Amino acid sequence: MAGIVLARFPETRPYRRRFATGIAVALVGLGVLFGFANKLLAYTETLAFQDQVIYSKTTPYQRIVLTRNPRELRLFLNGNLQFSSADEYRYHEALVHPLLQALPQARRVLVLGGGDGLAVRELLKYPLLRSIRLVDLDPGMTQLFQHNELLLGLNKKALLSPKVQVLNADAYQWVREDTARYDAIIVDFPDPGNYSIGKLYSAAFYTALVKRLAPGGRMVVQSTSPYLARQSFWCVAHTLSAVGLHTIPYHLYVPSFGEWGFVLAGPDAQWRGDAGPLPAGLRYITPATIHDMLRFLRT
Repeated sequence: MAGIVLARFPETRPYRRRFATGIAVALVGLGVLFGFANKLLAYTETLAFQDQVIYSKTTPYQRIVLTRNPRELRLFLNGNLQFSSADEYRYHEALVHPLLQALPQARRVLVLGGGDGLAVRELLKYPLLRSIRLVDLDPGMTQLFQHNELLLGLNKKALLSPKVQVLNADAYQWVREDTARYDAIIVDFPDPGNYSIGKLYSAAFYTALVKRLAPGGRMVVQSTSPYLARQSFWCVAHTLSAVGLHTIPYHLYVPSFGEWGFVLAGPDAQWRGDAGPLPAGLRYITPATIHDMLRFLRT
């Protein structure tokens, strides 16, 4: 900008020679910094994160960082923790099983978000499911969790299952163009911190999702923390109710995040989120924990 001002206005003519060298040096310096931007970013991340950074990449949609210590792997998106391998099973079992256990007729499932494949890992514990369609915006995310050996061990190669179809698309637009019906829909987006994500928590989006439900179908929505973000949590529940769905809010404790919440939703009230068989081998969810997750204490 200084160079443009010097060149454009006659009043700056006496100063052009004096400042031209400085501007040229500044441009060269900025060019060098730009060329080493990724290395500089990686270096600052090693200072910002407590653990060793083992993977980092900037995609057109977000910054993906994986860290590791002797106890766990951690995934960060744009600097925000998405999961820890030490306790992610609590979150993903709570996201999937209260919904699926009450839908023994479920054969087709739609997962929106969840590009790490961890929710899909839990879905594959239901052998009667025939197809799982996952829609995630960022191919950098889904490809990472389809090819990285450490992450394949974590998600049990879920995204490589022949039952799973991975699509990279904007879920807001994709849902409006889709014509299929699903017995269960799992909505696992990041918290609504900006407009692009916030529209995925809107009444317009939930109305479109209802049209994708098969008769008797249900959905579950990741709904932030009912303790740390109480208004946001209940806003999700009220928005689902506003489009004509009956809701069952529930919550659990995930050590890496604290108290976390979800909302089950369906077109009728003749449905319970705590009934039906659970698959074998779960690490956290039991009929007793589901019963506890449905309770909210008044404060």
